[in-house]
Amino acid sequence: MIKIAILGSTGSIGTQALDIVRRHPDRYRVTALTARASLEKLLDQVREFRPEMAGLTEGFRPEDIPEDLRFCRFLSGREALHAAAAEVPADKVLVSIVGIAGLESVLNALDAGRQVMLANKEALVTGGALVMNKAKEKGLPLLPVDSEHSAIFQCLQAGGGNRPDKILLTASGGPFRTWPREKIETATPEMALRHPNWSMGAKITVDSASMFNKGLEIMEARWLFDMPEDRIEVVVHPESILHSAVVFRDGAVLGQMGEPDMRVPIGYAMSYPERMETGVNPPDLFALGKMTFERPDEEKFPALRMAREALRAGGAACTVLNGANEEAVAAFLRKEIPFGEIARRVEKALDRLSGLKADSLEDIFEADRLARMVSRGGEAN
Repeated sequence: MIKIAILGSTGSIGTQALDIVRRHPDRYRVTALTARASLEKLLDQVREFRPEMAGLTEGFRPEDIPEDLRFCRFLSGREALHAAAAEVPADKVLVSIVGIAGLESVLNALDAGRQVMLANKEALVTGGALVMNKAKEKGLPLLPVDSEHSAIFQCLQAGGGNRPDKILLTASGGPFRTWPREKIETATPEMALRHPNWSMGAKITVDSASMFNKGLEIMEARWLFDMPEDRIEVVVHPESILHSAVVFRDGAVLGQMGEPDMRVPIGYAMSYPERMETGVNPPDLFALGKMTFERPDEEKFPALRMAREALRAGGAACTVLNGANEEAVAAFLRKEIPFGEIARRVEKALDRLSGLKADSLEDIFEADRLARMVSRGGEAN
């Protein structure tokens, strides 16, 4: 039995991972589950999967735990994340929590000798050097769960150790792909949350609409695959069937195709290096008919330019971009700012907070704090 801890079990990735566990009860045992605030969903999961430990990062009252679940150890806050990542017995840890909190959890899991299945972009966006150095030190390569990075990882396995010349990172283009810039500027949260292909949480769906999600994925790919940003090319592919591809020096291109269903990359990380049934059918190429590819419009979607500039700047610039964007997206979802203001707030934070270090967790968390302050309209101090 492979023991699995899931951080972010009530979210989109976590629930799909549990669906795979449900399909293979003879292969996996869930030992820990954590969620942010969805207590009732978490209690239902504990009742079904009977982990040793469960927790809410936003806390709970002891009287909230029913009598029939007292077999499970319940924790809250950072203690819950640390226990799930590093204390409860586990062979693999799925880190699918949102935000910079994922960075510490990834480092804790690696320190404890667990294989990390990474569904948290911010861990590599903010602490890429720290995470990759720790993974190398422990001899535990990260298993990517993002559909694009899983696709690249799978293509590299098929490449037989040959070093890639370039990465082709595909993007759906989101709901505003064909919109004029002026209309995008005033888009509402309801419009931004209508993703044409994927079912995801609100934050990542808005990031897909602005293409900040793809900017973060450029950063993630740079660290995961040791690839300079100028050799990571974004290709808009509205059908979302080709999940990404790798170009080799002889001109060959290996790509990974599949339906836009996250159970495939989740299942591959869970079963690696094997493959197993996930409940997902392969794409019907005859029904699909054709696939289209376009260059991204960086005038309409400045997030791509800012992401590359942050990578070239080094230091904590990527942390600043991420923190400022998280704050701006939250303000947008609260209907406090128009869609176009998200990118402007991020650019302002990058301009004001140049030159910050990212040599330690403390440096990264401080850069994140300052970026959020500037994004909210305050002065960095």
